[in-house]
Amino acid sequence: MPRRSLKQLYIDEFTGYTAAKFQQDLLAGLTVAAVALPLALAFGVASGASAAAGMVTAIVAGLIIGALSGAPYQISGPTGAMSAVLIVLVQKYGLQGIWIAGLISGVLLLIIGLLRLGRFIAFIPSPVITGFTSGIALIIFIGQIDNFLGVKTEGAESSLLKLAGYFKGGYIPDWHAMSIAGVVILSMLLWPAKWNLRFPSSLLGIILATLASVLLGWQVKEIGQIPQTLLLADRIDLTSIPWARLQEFIAPALTITALGAVESLLCGAVGSNMTGVRLQANQELIAQGVGNMLIPFFGGVPATAAIARSSVGIKSGGQTRLVSIIHAIGLLLSMFLLAPIMARIPLAALAGVLMVTAVRMNEWHAIRFIFGKRFKTAIAAFLITMLATVALDLTQAILIGTFLTGAIFLNQLSSLDIDIQEVDAEKLRQKGIETAGRCRHVRVAFLTGPIFFAATGQFNEAFRNLGDTHALILSMRGVSFIDTSGLEVIHQLYDRLHKQGGTLMFAGVHDNAYRMLERGSLVEKIGTENFFWSSDQAIVEAEKRGCKFCEAGLS
Repeated sequence: MPRRSLKQLYIDEFTGYTAAKFQQDLLAGLTVAAVALPLALAFGVASGASAAAGMVTAIVAGLIIGALSGAPYQISGPTGAMSAVLIVLVQKYGLQGIWIAGLISGVLLLIIGLLRLGRFIAFIPSPVITGFTSGIALIIFIGQIDNFLGVKTEGAESSLLKLAGYFKGGYIPDWHAMSIAGVVILSMLLWPAKWNLRFPSSLLGIILATLASVLLGWQVKEIGQIPQTLLLADRIDLTSIPWARLQEFIAPALTITALGAVESLLCGAVGSNMTGVRLQANQELIAQGVGNMLIPFFGGVPATAAIARSSVGIKSGGQTRLVSIIHAIGLLLSMFLLAPIMARIPLAALAGVLMVTAVRMNEWHAIRFIFGKRFKTAIAAFLITMLATVALDLTQAILIGTFLTGAIFLNQLSSLDIDIQEVDAEKLRQKGIETAGRCRHVRVAFLTGPIFFAATGQFNEAFRNLGDTHALILSMRGVSFIDTSGLEVIHQLYDRLHKQGGTLMFAGVHDNAYRMLERGSLVEKIGTENFFWSSDQAIVEAEKRGCKFCEAGLS
C-alpha cells in the first residue's frame, strides 16, 4: 500500500463526514476521556512528576499528536511503560531531566519519521518486546508498593533492589491506605467488562475510594492542588536548557525514543487489526516527534500512543481523529471544573489503578504461547530482557535482549547443510540419463542454506579433504544468499581443486546468487560453461570430459 500524506489522510477520513458520524466521535471522545482521566493522573505521579503534569500531557498530546497522527484511531498521552522509564530519570536528573530528554527524543522521532525509517523499529524481536513490557510492568508495580502501603521507604538503584528492601522491614503499613487501594483494585477486577465502556472501572474505583477517604476522615496522602492551567509553573524554557551538558541526556533520550516509537507502532498494529485501517508509521512518528518537542514547554512528560485508550475509542464507535481531540477537550474541561475534587484523590487510590494496570499490561497471550510451545530461544530472550529491565537501565535491557535474540537467530541461520555424494550411474540410468559410468571421481555436493560469514567454517570443514575428486559439482538450488565471505571460500575451493587438475561446476544457481558470483569474478574465473540447470546435466558433461584419474586407469 502506498504512503499517504497527512492531507490525504484527512481527505480519506472526512470525505462524506456527517452529523451522525460527529455524534459517534463525540460520544467516543467523552468515553475515552473518562478512561484517560484516572490514568493521566496516575501516570503523572508514577513518572515522578505530578498528577497535573499527567493531565497536561494527555491534553496536549491529544490535541497535537492526535491532529497529526498517522491513523484516525491513535490516541496518545502518558503511559505506564513511559512512566517506568521516567521515574528512573527523575531520580537521577530531576524534572529537568524529563523535559530535556523528552525534547531530544521528540527531535529524534521527528527525524526518524521524516527520513521514513519507521519500518526499522519492527526489527526488535517480539520476545524482547514482550520481556521488556513485563519488566516495565514489574517496575510500575514495585514503584507503587510505597503508596499502596502508605509508607515512604528508602530509594534504590534498581527496582529489584527496591523490592528486596521491603523484605528487610523497618516500616509500618497504613491500613487506611491499603484499604483505599483495595477498594480500587476490587472495583477494577469485579466490574463487568461489558459495563466498562459506559463507565470505566478505574474511574469508579477512584470515586469510591475518594468518597470513603473523605467521609471517614482518614489521614492519607492525597494528590494535592491541581493547577487550572495548561502552562504549569514547573516547565522548561529555552533559557534553562543546560546546553553544555546535553550529552548527559543522550542515553535516556534514546530510551524514550525507542520506547515511544515501539509503543506507538504497536498501538497502530492493534488499531489496524481492529479497524482494517493501516497506520502510516512514518507520519505517526512525525506526530510523536512534534508532540514531544512541545510538551516539555507546557510542563508535561513524554507521551506515546496508548493501546488501552485507542482501543476504547475504536470500540466506542470512533470514526476520525476528532476522538483524540474531543477526549483532550474533555480532560481540559475536567481540569478546570473538577480540580478541587481531583486534589482530594488519595495516592493509594492511584496506586491501586497502576497495580492493576501493570498486571494487565503484560502480553499474557504471547507469554502463554512461547512458554506453552516451549520455544527455548524466545523463552530465554523474554526472561533475560525482563530481568535486565528490572535490574538494569532500560536501554541496556533492550540492547541485551535484542543482541541475545540476534545471536541465537544468527546461529540458527548459519546452519549450512552440505551433503556430498558420489555419482551413482545406476540411479541416473533409472531416471533415463545415460552416462559412461567409468569415472568415480565426480562428486555432487548438495548445499542448503546461506553461504555467508557465519557459515564459512562449515563450508571449509566439509571440503577439507577433496581426495581424488576430479569434478566437484555444487548443487546450489537451496542457496539463496552469498556474501563476500562466501565468495572468498568458493574462490579458495576452486583454487585447491584447480591445483590438482580438477574442475568446479555449479548447478541450479539462483539468480541473486549468480549475480553475486558474477560480481565476485567467479563466473569469469570458472567459466559459464561450468554452470548448469541441474546436477544431472553437470554429471553427464563431467563424464564426457573425462579425467586424469580415469586416463591413468584408477577409476
